Amino acid sequence: MKSVSIGQYIPFDTPIHRIDPRIKIILSLLFMIMIFFVKNMITYLPIFIFLAVIIKLAKIPVKSLINGMKPIFVLLIITAIINILTTPGQQLFTIYKLSVTKEGLYKSVFMIIRLVFIIVATSALTYTTSPIELTDGLEKLFSPLKKIGFPAGELAMMISIALRFIPTLFNESEKIRLAQMSRGADFESGNIINRAKNMIPLLVPLFINSFKRADELSTAMEARLYRTGRYRTRLNELKLRKNDWVILILTLIFYSIIIGIRYI
Repeated sequence: MKSVSIGQYIPFDTPIHRIDPRIKIILSLLFMIMIFFVKNMITYLPIFIFLAVIIKLAKIPVKSLINGMKPIFVLLIITAIINILTTPGQQLFTIYKLSVTKEGLYKSVFMIIRLVFIIVATSALTYTTSPIELTDGLEKLFSPLKKIGFPAGELAMMISIALRFIPTLFNESEKIRLAQMSRGADFESGNIINRAKNMIPLLVPLFINSFKRADELSTAMEARLYRTGRYRTRLNELKLRKNDWVILILTLIFYSIIIGIRYI
């Protein structure tokens, strides 16, 4: 739980931090689309270099990124097993009448790298963009949809609050877990059914605290006269600068080259 990286923000003054949040959001979404056009391992090399440069420029601790992979380790293992056992091809050996193929091993490694790259890219977005910047950026991107009645401001606020409180909820659940263990609760022994039942003393206070925190947040917003659907002024208005356009164009060119490699 301590290893969750989504929602974390590192307040550095780096070239990546200074990029307009709208540009970072757009490029992050396009990155997740672009990565699915990759069909061979060699193409992953320039993508790896691209992410490494971003991490270096943003001064993101590599240890934090590695720790952020721990919560999805089970997902990666399940994905690898499914691809290994369900991909037809040249058989290498069998496990309980299940064939393990060369193509299955290749595909499992391929998919794991793809998932890791996506997680690193999204983590880089939250590490270098504050919740307020995320809210403003999302609201600006959704603003054209206001003409058809789309609640752009409300949706942007909900997304930013959710991202902001992900690490808070995990930290709170860790505190509750340690408190319950000091009272004799056991979360690790027994079969899967008993372990699920033992999670009740953890989940009940966590949900209660979450609703309490949400109520306190809504009271604070009401006290500050926050109203949905109203035009809100900002201390720092978002303005696209020359550097933002240059980064957008260069990154789009890189994405286009990666996608074009597939058809060459």
